[in-house]
Parts: sequence; C-alpha cells; structure tokens
Amino acid sequence: MVPSLAATAAIGVGLAQGALAASFAISGQEFKVKAASLEGDNFVQYGSVAEGNTLEGKPFKAPVAVSGFSEAWITNMCQSVVTPGVFGLPDITLQLTAGTEGAGKKDKQVYAKNLYLDVSSLKADAEFTNIDIGVAAGDLGKKSGFGAQPGTTYNPNGFGQRAEHAKLTGVKQTAWATTAGTFRLPDLDLSLKVGKQECF
Repeated sequence: MVPSLAATAAIGVGLAQGALAASFAISGQEFKVKAASLEGDNFVQYGSVAEGNTLEGKPFKAPVAVSGFSEAWITNMCQSVVTPGVFGLPDITLQLTAGTEGAGKKDKQVYAKNLYLDVSSLKADAEFTNIDIGVAAGDLGKKSGFGAQPGTTYNPNGFGQRAEHAKLTGVKQTAWATTAGTFRLPDLDLSLKVGKQECF
C-alpha cells in the first residue's frame, strides 16, 4: 500500500514541475517485469516524467514513479516487450529470463548496482526497514549518499520517500526504462516468441 500511495503523490508533483526521468529519450513501448522477489538497499522513490516518441514518431510524455536502489538482488526475473505486427506479420514478443529462485546464493540472483526504474505501475507485497515518507526529493541521498538519479531533472522540493532496505515479493511491474551502473544476469535466456506471450 505504501508504494502505491507514495507513487501517486509523487507522480502528481513530478508532472506539475515538469521533471524528467531517465537521461535518454525512451522508446514508444512499455515493458513488463515479473520477479519472485526484488530486495535492495538504500531505496528511494520520487515522481518524474519519461519523454520519448511513439512507434509512429509522435512525441509524448508519460508520468512515472522513479524507484532506485544502491544495490538490488532479483530472483526468477522475467522481462517482456511486445512489438506489434506490421506488413502482415504477427505480434512478436521479446522475452528475457534470468536468476534462480530459491538458490540461496546471491551469485545466482540477478544483481544490479545504482539501479533506477521508471515505473508506470507496480504490484507486490512490500516490506521496508527504517522508512522515511515525505522527504524532499533533493534530500533523499543525504542520509546514505544514494539519492535521485544523477543527470536527470526533478523538483528537489517535491515529494519523495526512502528506506534503508526494501523487500518486494510477487513483483509485477510495467515500466518505461531501467538504468543501472552494473547489471548481472546469471542463467540469461533471451528468445523471440510469436504472438503476445508476456511475463504476466
């Protein structure tokens, strides 16, 4: 419940202030990510706007809740994006899986450092350790040194929240962009599938 409420408030502030999320033009396609669990340190969240072009080339802006982790471990991850069929061809789904659920070893989990997610929707069971809600976005990193995404535009006085540790289970999210300083994917399996075969 906390992530949903915080994201709603943060998105409103981000739109009002014309904030921009990922430091690149996003594609005109959202993608879906499903995971058994996502657990990370120095969680931050604030509102912003992703900007790019549709598949038809028309510019657009989309509200997002930017969620960040200084380090994160993901188990049983599935990522998918559907490209609509053209010229008589069917829809094609690009699907990627990685990480091992229940391995008990971090080297078998997907690992990310300085991870930021530009999310439009999120469903999960969440548990936070030492959470602060209502922090100014510009102050998110004053406690841990990890704050809002560098190189992006955001309102430093806008709504944000942070926690020393966050654990999300049963994750289902739709996102516009992901950035990370390091992204390690053990047991990577990438495939193209005919039709819509999304992760959820």
